[in-house]
Amino acid sequence: MGTDADTSIDTATRTELEAAAFRRLVQHLDENKEVQNIDLMNLAGFCRNCLSKWYRAAAEDKGIEMDYEEAREVVYGMPYSDWKARYQIEATPEQRAAFDARNADC
Repeated sequence: MGTDADTSIDTATRTELEAAAFRRLVQHLDENKEVQNIDLMNLAGFCRNCLSKWYRAAAEDKGIEMDYEEAREVVYGMPYSDWKARYQIEATPEQRAAFDARNADC
């Protein structure tokens, strides 16, 4: 992640900046619930569930036990089942086809 521009930033400050950027990303996703996970996957190759998995992995790297649902609640701002019931809509055939095409080699 490093570049010449960030060589003067100490590790603690870099961690604070990265954490702030993560919090802003989660806030942005929360403010844009109409953007479905499949849209994120098709466009960027990751979604809210991916962020949840990465968050959980980071916790486990630090020796913190966290299950997937706990990590999802951090990212979704509520239990995933509640978010899904309130905001998730059925993927269109076009969205599914794009997803399948993008992930054909997986």
